[in-house]
Amino acid sequence: MAELPVPELPTPLARCSGRFTISTLLGTEEGVRGPYAPSEGAGCDSSLPSGSTLCTRTFGYNTVDVVPAYEHYANSRGVGDTGRGRPSLADLHSILKPDPGRFHTPLAEPQRSNGLPEAGPEEAAEEPGGAPAAEPVRFGWVKGVMIRCMLNIWGVILYLRLPWITAQAGIALTWLIILMSVTVTTITGLSISAISTNGKVKSGGTYFLISRSLGPELGGSIGLIFAFANAVAVAMHTVGFAETVRDLLQEHNSLIVDPTNDIRIIGVVTVTVLLGISLAGMEWEAKAQILFFLVILVSFINYLVGTVIPATAEKQAKGFFSYRADIFAQNFVPNWRGPDGSFFGLFSIFFPSATGILAGANISGDLKDPAVAIPKGTLMAIFWTTVSYLVLSATIGACVVRDASGSLNDSVAVGSAGCEGLTCALGWNFTACAQRQSCRYGLSNYYQSMSMVSGFGPLITAGIFGATLSSALACLVSAPKVFQCLCRDQLYPLIGFFGKGYGRNSEPIRGYMLTYLIAVGFILIAELNAIAPIISNFFLCSYALINFSCFHASITNSPGWRPSFRYYSKWAALFGATVSVVIMFLLTWWAALIAFGIVIFLLGYVLYKKPDVNWGSSMQASSYNMALSYSVGLSEVDEHIKNYRPQCLVLTGPPNFRPALVDFVGTFTKNLSLMLCGNVLIGPWKQKAPESWLIADGHTKWLMKRKIKAFYTDVVAEDLRSGVQMLLQAAGLGRMRPNILVLGYKRNWQTVPPQSLEDYVGILHDAFDFKYGVCLMRMKEGLNVSRVMQAHYPSSVAGEQQASTIFQSEQGKKTIDIYWLFDDGGLTLLIPYLLGRKKRWGKCRVRVFVGGQINRMDEERKAIVSLLSKFRLGFHEVHILPDINQKPRPEHIRRFEELIAPFRLNDGFKDEATVTELRQGCPWKISDEEVDKHRAKSLRQVRLNEILQDYSRDAALIAITLPVGRKGRCPSSLYMAWLETLSQDLRPPLILIRGNQENVLTFYCQ
Repeated sequence: MAELPVPELPTPLARCSGRFTISTLLGTEEGVRGPYAPSEGAGCDSSLPSGSTLCTRTFGYNTVDVVPAYEHYANSRGVGDTGRGRPSLADLHSILKPDPGRFHTPLAEPQRSNGLPEAGPEEAAEEPGGAPAAEPVRFGWVKGVMIRCMLNIWGVILYLRLPWITAQAGIALTWLIILMSVTVTTITGLSISAISTNGKVKSGGTYFLISRSLGPELGGSIGLIFAFANAVAVAMHTVGFAETVRDLLQEHNSLIVDPTNDIRIIGVVTVTVLLGISLAGMEWEAKAQILFFLVILVSFINYLVGTVIPATAEKQAKGFFSYRADIFAQNFVPNWRGPDGSFFGLFSIFFPSATGILAGANISGDLKDPAVAIPKGTLMAIFWTTVSYLVLSATIGACVVRDASGSLNDSVAVGSAGCEGLTCALGWNFTACAQRQSCRYGLSNYYQSMSMVSGFGPLITAGIFGATLSSALACLVSAPKVFQCLCRDQLYPLIGFFGKGYGRNSEPIRGYMLTYLIAVGFILIAELNAIAPIISNFFLCSYALINFSCFHASITNSPGWRPSFRYYSKWAALFGATVSVVIMFLLTWWAALIAFGIVIFLLGYVLYKKPDVNWGSSMQASSYNMALSYSVGLSEVDEHIKNYRPQCLVLTGPPNFRPALVDFVGTFTKNLSLMLCGNVLIGPWKQKAPESWLIADGHTKWLMKRKIKAFYTDVVAEDLRSGVQMLLQAAGLGRMRPNILVLGYKRNWQTVPPQSLEDYVGILHDAFDFKYGVCLMRMKEGLNVSRVMQAHYPSSVAGEQQASTIFQSEQGKKTIDIYWLFDDGGLTLLIPYLLGRKKRWGKCRVRVFVGGQINRMDEERKAIVSLLSKFRLGFHEVHILPDINQKPRPEHIRRFEELIAPFRLNDGFKDEATVTELRQGCPWKISDEEVDKHRAKSLRQVRLNEILQDYSRDAALIAITLPVGRKGRCPSSLYMAWLETLSQDLRPPLILIRGNQENVLTFYCQ
């Protein structure tokens, strides 16, 4: 650490947060012995106040640097985000300038010895000048996760359907159903544990975990589905409760209307009461859950006690005979009945009872420490509920027969004739009702078998009430919490209304009302077996994505994937994801297709909208891995002409200054090849480097907003040419390196300083030296729109404006004229061909013009047509220019001579020494000898301009071979005069193209 001398400090300065107020020190020069000399008071001594950070935070030295602390990393987002309180690299590395407000910080909160604040940022937040915010309710792993998950897992299936499933599938297959479900949920629980311990978890539960791991595309779609599934689960558990109440009313002949409508009435009233508890706040909801948990435990103990109590005659008539090996053996094998009598039919009914593992994660925002509570509570809940399911299935299968009449008159003597079945040996004849399948009791017919077996029936009824109501309450809380987080992220339109929170826990009251309405709608179905399979697919879809999130985050090897929970496997997670998808289709294939269709639709919407969020997802890490792998793989493959792509380095400066140049190159490189916008910042490094860091992101966003698929890069250099040389040498990566330099025509070449002219022409020579092709663009109205933009818009928004160009509009049935005058390897043909493949240019007719002799026009035309057909470019219209070598009109020759006149040496009457001295001082000047030597080439440019005026006045675009001036032999002013003469007075955009004389087209297939 760089140390500063410490003068005598006033007491307030010793209490600054993390470091001392350097600006105060800079203002005092007396007694300063040197910038690195330690002061006499640099060490820790007793004279410092007890609350001083001098010793605890900076080892007793007065320095800009700080030691590691929690607040430096809290709420950090991007890679370049400097943590609060930590000095920037410029603060440490550059010359320290006095800035009274920069380093001064308010008095710090008391710190723990480990540097963590006493309360988290959310808890400690206060309004400026106001009273402290109310402390929100927070739960530990037992109350917040384990009990909540156990209540949700037990639910309605435990009491009302597990005995019936045991009768249908037999004990063996029921255990298999339970273990299959638990396998999926356990793997998912491990994946949740890994994801939830990989960073701080906020509210949003399952949606938050998936979206922050896989990104908004999959996270948003599964969040919407999962919230809906929880809303439907409210209906499922409420209908289970209503069925129990209806059965009680039926036993006492006290039905309200009829069996079906009673379920609807009771269900709607019940869910309304649960809504009231939820609206009362999380504290009241948690107290209700504890009460339900105790009731369920008592009812479960009551059931186990009832299994060992000898059966009365009434219970025997209903099929209960206490533990018997023969009953266990009979119930061990399946006995399928009814429309749901199949393995996967029963699995679909049971599986929702295992889905409660997410109940704790869904209220992640209300947990004290989600990273500890979610793994511990979820896995403990899975273990204990699995044990309870297995015990209940085995015990009730060993005590109760499948069919019983419930009538005491069906008792018979053991061994009576005409009696069939196991119960005959027990003194009961249920043969008649079993054959007619009209028995009212037994495991296969009586959903309330647990109540009948128990020591005290009403306790089982209370357990059913507790299980169903607790599960319904948990889902009623989970759905709005998940949906609220989704709404706040604003991934989908029209749902932001439901994101508003109320009270100290930010309760989603609007979300509660929406969940209530959905639940009421499904309660009106009034059939438990119809509702359960609906949500099975939605929960399985959620599980598949949770497991895939864990697998994907692991397989990308991102340095940011560092879960503190280590007991997971990426391959187990992949297996869990695969099994979840397979089970979806085995359960209800059409419902699985609907679920996937909804996910794909929502995924496509988010991909199309591209929300402005950055959560550091594993998809981003995967994109990097793939790009890196493919880039390295490209380096191992030799280049081939068939795979040639025009990879362009475009000298745009700031891209928004030359939008036409950006649009032109972006049109033919989009989804095809590399485009790299280069900008040279001219000036001293220390002055321009900060500007480079600030503007790069803005230019990249401008390109993205314009839908140009390109990179932006800039360099700082002393002059333009040296900066372009840097770009020519260093731009790109591996095989993805530019091979074409694209730049705009320098319209003001006649008035700029001569060195600027030399640099411009020198850039073209440098490009050829580095074996680049060159593409030079000229438009009549010019390319640089910066002055126009600044004149019409404030400087603060001018850089964000999107100017329209000709390359953004439909070109109709115009022509693209190619003047392929010299063979450059085919680049002059390839770029217009790629342009013509785009929709906006697709209707244009392509014409190819080549030079020729008047007496050989037909032969030359056939030769060019034959060559073009071998290239398969689709260019069929070829024109021979026999008059290309005619002498230009005198007025045009005179105009050229006037153009070069200011740049001539006029050395015809001067001695050789004077001429040499002039040439060395002014290399851009044109000698009389050079004028005579290049006369033929100069006249050719004049004549070509006349031809362009005659043939291509109304073209959409003109592409012509760029003339090459020999380096060191052709002065820059003469060369620019050629380009000016060739391209002047043309209405269409003119593209001057010169390849690097290597083939870019081939007619061979190997």
